[in-house]
Amino acid sequence: MIVVGGMIGLGKTSMARLLGGHFDSEVFYESVDDNPILPLFYTSSEEEIEKYRYPFLLQLHFLDTRFKSIKEALDNKHNVLDRSIYEDWYFAKVNNDLGRISDLEFQLYNRLLDNMLEELEGMPKKAPDLMVYLKGSFETVLNRIAMRGRSYELDESLKAYYHKLWEGYDEWVMKHYIASDVVIVDMDKYDIVNREEDAKEVIRLVEEKLRNKSE
Repeated sequence: MIVVGGMIGLGKTSMARLLGGHFDSEVFYESVDDNPILPLFYTSSEEEIEKYRYPFLLQLHFLDTRFKSIKEALDNKHNVLDRSIYEDWYFAKVNNDLGRISDLEFQLYNRLLDNMLEELEGMPKKAPDLMVYLKGSFETVLNRIAMRGRSYELDESLKAYYHKLWEGYDEWVMKHYIASDVVIVDMDKYDIVNREEDAKEVIRLVEEKLRNKSE
């Protein structure tokens, strides 16, 4: 099982699709288009966020859908996940740091996550084989978000939130993510959608990491 991780907008869905096609595996995509809370999270005022607790509800929604996906993925031989349950904690922590998720909500979130991860211990596989982590400059993040054109992601006021997520993401992956090995793909360098040679090189990097893991 391979999980694709990384900052908003850097191309996780495209990477998951590429890897799924190459390895002839099922792809579990992030719940975005069918997510009723996501647009509210991005477009609501601070007063509405405080009243309706959209950040907390969003994290619960993602926790629920990703838990379902990873259970299905760990029960089969070959799968690719467009982000996974392991990264959810980082998003919840950032929103807690920003005061958008209260300390009490974050404590509840952590208890739910711990219970879910304990249940995964009973699965045929315990964890992913590899995380393909997409990193990039903040300028690349903003450009990619603008290019995909989701209107609720484009408000100028969101830049500070994106930067808060971006500035700590690499450190979280390098120092705190322990579920699997990691291969880093620099999205400032690679364009897997428009350049076939880049797509082939990324697949080579992933295959090499998987071979080294099995030896």
